[in-house]
Amino acid sequence: MKIDMANHLDLEEQEQLDQLKHFWKQYGNLITGVLILVLGALAAWNGYQYWQQKQATQAAAMFDEVEKVVRSGDVAQAERAFDDMKQRFGSAVYTPQAGLLVAKMAYLSSKPEVAQNVLGWVAESKADEGYAAIAKLRLAGMRLEAKAYDEALKLLEGTFPAEFASLVADRRGDVLAAQGKNTEAIALYQKAYLGFDAQSEYRRMVLVKLNALGATAGDAT
Repeated sequence: MKIDMANHLDLEEQEQLDQLKHFWKQYGNLITGVLILVLGALAAWNGYQYWQQKQATQAAAMFDEVEKVVRSGDVAQAERAFDDMKQRFGSAVYTPQAGLLVAKMAYLSSKPEVAQNVLGWVAESKADEGYAAIAKLRLAGMRLEAKAYDEALKLLEGTFPAEFASLVADRRGDVLAAQGKNTEAIALYQKAYLGFDAQSEYRRMVLVKLNALGATAGDAT
C-alpha cells in the first residue's frame, strides 16, 4: 500500500513536471521577453531619476555661481554665465530663475537690451510657467516704457497661471491708460483691484490709478 502511494505521488509529480515543461516550452520565450522589458524599463526609470537628480544638483550649483556674478555687478559676465547655464541646463527650473536675476540686474544697470534678451528666453521657457509669466509681465512693462504699446499688449495675451490674473489685468490697464483708452483701462483696473487681497500693496496702487482716471473706490468695490 505504501509502495502504491509512493508510486502514485511519483506519477503525480512527473505529470506536473511534464505540464510545467509543456507550459514553459509554449510560453517561456514570451515570459522571458516580458521580464526583460519590465526589468529594462525599471532600470531605465531608475537611471532617468538619477540623471534628473544629478542635473538638478548641478543646476543649483550653477545658479549659485550666477547669483555671485550678479552681486558683483558685472553685466557682461552675468550674461555669459547665464548663456552657459542655458546651454547646459535649459530645462532646469533654476535656469529661468537665474534669468530673472540677470535681467533685473541688467535693467538696473541701464542695459535694457540685455534684460530684454534674457526675459525673452525666460518667457518662452517651459521649465516653470510662473517664471515665464513674470518674464512676460516685466517685458510688457519695458515695452510700455518704450511706448511700444501693441507689443506690450501682445505679451499679455494668451494663457497665464490663475494667480497672475490680477497682475496681468493691472499691466494691461497701464498700457491702455497710456494710450488714452481710459474707459477700458478703468475696467481692467477694477478687475485687478477686486482680484488682489484687501491688504495687498498692489491693491492700494491700483486704487491710486483708478482715482487718477476719475474712478472712485466705490466704483471698484
